[in-house]
Amino acid sequence: MLKTAITEMFGVKYPIICGAMMWLSKPHLCAAISNAGGLGNLTAGNYDTEEAFREAIRETRRMTDKPFMVNVTILPSVRLTPDHHRMYIKVIAEERIAGVEISGAPLDKGIGMDAVDTLKKANVKMFHKVGSLRHALHAEKVGYDGVYAAGIEEGGHPLDDDVTTMVLTPRIAETVKIPVVTVGGIADGRSLAAALTLGASGVMMGSRFIATQECVCHNNIKEELVRRKEVDTTIICKSFGLQGRALKNKVVSDILQLEKTGGSFEDVYPLLAGERMKDAWQNGDVDKAALMVGQSIGLINDIPTCQELLETMGREAEAQFRRTYGLIVS
Repeated sequence: MLKTAITEMFGVKYPIICGAMMWLSKPHLCAAISNAGGLGNLTAGNYDTEEAFREAIRETRRMTDKPFMVNVTILPSVRLTPDHHRMYIKVIAEERIAGVEISGAPLDKGIGMDAVDTLKKANVKMFHKVGSLRHALHAEKVGYDGVYAAGIEEGGHPLDDDVTTMVLTPRIAETVKIPVVTVGGIADGRSLAAALTLGASGVMMGSRFIATQECVCHNNIKEELVRRKEVDTTIICKSFGLQGRALKNKVVSDILQLEKTGGSFEDVYPLLAGERMKDAWQNGDVDKAALMVGQSIGLINDIPTCQELLETMGREAEAQFRRTYGLIVS
């Protein structure tokens, strides 16, 4: 058994958390991960209204009685407004979700300290996804219960400090007193064991959970992740201060070409639109959108159930620890 601050905090079997994924982190996948012994994720940004968001939470609870996380990303958006962010926090507190992952601006700056107080009063554990020690220290000072240490390897939007997981995890873990969750490059039991060895109390995965049977995503995409390797992602939108890691494909090549030739964000935006990505996940057209996945795709070799994945990772991590201890000589 892997006993860490995360398993103790949430009462789960595995210190494995699902990352936030637009259009994918919905009730079916969230419940499957929680039922398997990890922490599923419900991404608030998938829902435009309070009624839809609250119903998604209740639908998840109809499928699992286990704890799960909700993500709220506080970044400038064409579709989501500050009113949406405040609504998400209100509903999360009222529904007494086990934990919330904040991405982008921290709660105190993005919404205000009243949001922090609201979640604390509801006993919702607060984690902030950070890419630097300075941001982790801020989260600890504000009163977060933990941080996600997100390295440049991650899919989505890593901080432009460009620090790797191997350095970022121990740097933060040795400095803050709250639990650290490693993000970026995690996809199997070996990487789980490595993160725990570096001082983390758990890991968060996104790309690995796409290639599971319960993820509501076209099989073409899942099979593509199995085929692709660690060199098949790249950083886009760095010139706009909104860098993201995505799968190499036609759209990504077009975005990079626009950046190279001095194109504006307005030129690039149609290629990044959320509906475009939603269609790609559903229709299986790998070249249709910028699919935000991480370098961990190099470790994805199959499409298991969430139960099979977490059980395998647990066994692999324990075996890796036994092997490591066996290397110690007196």
